[in-house]
Amino acid sequence: MMRTLAFVGIALLSLVAFAADNDADRVNADRLIAEALKPSALETNLRHLADEVGGRVPGTPAFERAVSWGEAAFKEAGADGVHTEEFTIQNSWAEGATEMSALLDSGASFPVKAVSVAWAPALAAVKHVSVVYVGMGSAREFAQAGDVAGRVLLVDSKVLASWDDLMGEYARVPGVINLAMQGNAKAIAFIATREHGILYRHSNSVAGEIDPIPQLIVAREDGKRMVRLLRAGTAVWADLAIPNKIGGPIKTWNVVAEIRGREKPDEFVVLGAHLDSWELGTGALDNGCNAALVIDSLRAIKASGLKPRRSIRFILFSGEEEGMIGSRAYAAAHRSELDEAAGVVVFDGGTGKTTGFSLGGRKDVVDTATKLVAPLEQFGANKLMTSAESGTDHYDFMLEGVPTFVAEQDEANYLENYHATTDTFDKVDFTQLKKHVAEATALTFALADAEGRVGPRLNRAQIEQTLHETHLDQEMKEMGMWDEWATGKRGRAE
Repeated sequence: MMRTLAFVGIALLSLVAFAADNDADRVNADRLIAEALKPSALETNLRHLADEVGGRVPGTPAFERAVSWGEAAFKEAGADGVHTEEFTIQNSWAEGATEMSALLDSGASFPVKAVSVAWAPALAAVKHVSVVYVGMGSAREFAQAGDVAGRVLLVDSKVLASWDDLMGEYARVPGVINLAMQGNAKAIAFIATREHGILYRHSNSVAGEIDPIPQLIVAREDGKRMVRLLRAGTAVWADLAIPNKIGGPIKTWNVVAEIRGREKPDEFVVLGAHLDSWELGTGALDNGCNAALVIDSLRAIKASGLKPRRSIRFILFSGEEEGMIGSRAYAAAHRSELDEAAGVVVFDGGTGKTTGFSLGGRKDVVDTATKLVAPLEQFGANKLMTSAESGTDHYDFMLEGVPTFVAEQDEANYLENYHATTDTFDKVDFTQLKKHVAEATALTFALADAEGRVGPRLNRAQIEQTLHETHLDQEMKEMGMWDEWATGKRGRAE
C-alpha cells in the first residue's frame, strides 16, 4: 500500500510540475505578445526601407543600402550580435528600356506597355515580327497555333484570385518555355494576371541562371486587345526591344542577428524573411513588411526580459526572388550545425491575416506544435497544416530535414500588388502587421524555450517520403526544381 501511495505521489508531483511548466509557458507567451503589440519602430523602419532604400535587387547599390539598414536596425533592437554572410549569385541582371509596339496591316499601331521577365536574356531591337496567340500555352494550343518559328508568342492568363492561382502561374511557365524553344520562337509575351495596367516582375530562375529565351509581361488590357484582333483574323506585328544588361557573378549578403540561449546556446531556432525585392515598386508587401517584422520580433523578446533556452537567429535573406539562393546558401554553409536546429519560422505573405502555419508535411510535429501555437488562438492564427510548399525561404531547411513553420495568410491585397509597380508602403496594414509580430515572437520563442524539441531532424529517406506524401515532388518537377534534389545537389545527403 505504501509503495502504491509512493507511485501516486510521484505521479501527482509530475502532473503538478507539468501544469506549472504549462502555466509558465502561457505567462511567457502573454508577456511576449503584450510587448510585441506595444508601439515600436516597426513603421519607421519599414518606411525607411521602402521609401528611402526602395526596390532591392541583389547586386545593386540599393541592396547594399538595405544590408546597412538591416544591420543598424538589428543593433538598435538590442541583438546580442549582428553580422553578414556573403555568397554569390551566378549572374547579375538589370532591365534596360524595354519597348513594344503592335502594328496592323492597315497601318494602325499602338504602344504596348511591357516589362522584361527578370533574369531573361536581352533581345536587340527587331521590327515587324509576327505575333501568334497560343492560348494558355498548352501543348494542344501550340499545335493549333502552327509554326511559331521566329514569332512572338502571346500567352493568355487569368486574373489572380488565390494563392493557388499564383502557384499555377509559376508552374506552367517552364512548359511554355520548353515548347517555345522547340518551335524556335523569337520571344514570349505573357499577358499580365493583373488588371488596370499593373505591371510586375517575375523570374523563372531557380538558381540565378539566365533563361534561354527573351520574355515579356505585357499589360493585360494591351494583351487582350491583341488577342481580340488575332481572333478576328487581323494580323498583328510587333516592333520590340528588350535591352537587358546581364553580367557575371555578383556578391550579396544575408544579414544575421542573434539572441544567445541561456542553457543550450548551440541549439537554435531561425526566424527569417527575405530582404531583397524587385524594383518596379518598393518591395513593401514583398517582403519589406516581414523583414521589419523579424527585427521587431527581436526587439520584443529583448524588451520582455525573457531569455530563451536555445539561441534564436534572426535572418534577413538575400536572393530569394532568384530561387531562394540566400537561404539555400545559409543552409549549406551551416549544414554541420543543422542537427542543432530546432525549427525555422518564415513569413512571406504580405499583411493578410495569419490563419496558421504550414508544417512542410511534418505530421509528427502536430501534437507538440499544437501546444506551442495555442496562445495564438486570440489572433485566429493557431491552425496547423501538414501541407508543404516550395516558394519561400524555409525550403532548403525543409529539404535538410529541419522542422519548418511557414505563416499561412489570407490573400488580402497581396496578389494584385505582388512584385508590382504598386507594391508600396501605403499598401501595408500596420494593425495586422503588429499582430504578425506578436505571432512570430510567441511561436519563435516557444520553439527556442521548450524543454524538448518540436521534432527531430529527418533523414533523406524520410524527407523524400514527405515530398511524395504531400505531392510537393510534382510541384518541384513542374517548376524545374526536382533534379537538384534527385541528384543530391540540394538537400540532405544521407
